[in-house]
Amino acid sequence: MPESKGRKKDVYTPPPTHKGERKVARIGSPSWLAPTMVALFVIGLTYIVAFYVAGSSIPVMQDLNALVNVGIGFAFIMGGFFLATRWK
Repeated sequence: MPESKGRKKDVYTPPPTHKGERKVARIGSPSWLAPTMVALFVIGLTYIVAFYVAGSSIPVMQDLNALVNVGIGFAFIMGGFFLATRWK
């Protein structure tokens, strides 16, 4: 009895996606992040040091309470730490 020929199956190709082009994930930080982070650290530290060294002779610092002046310096430093969490 003759043997029948086997069917040849085509190679599976997945259907095309209709979502469009895929976006490539960016690895790394924006170029502005590191300099801004370091600048906030330095500004905060400089503000606190300037308050303790010459705060009584600087008009703006003289008008503010000591706790407010230290809070302003630490606000800059906290901004630097916030940016540091986004740095890759």
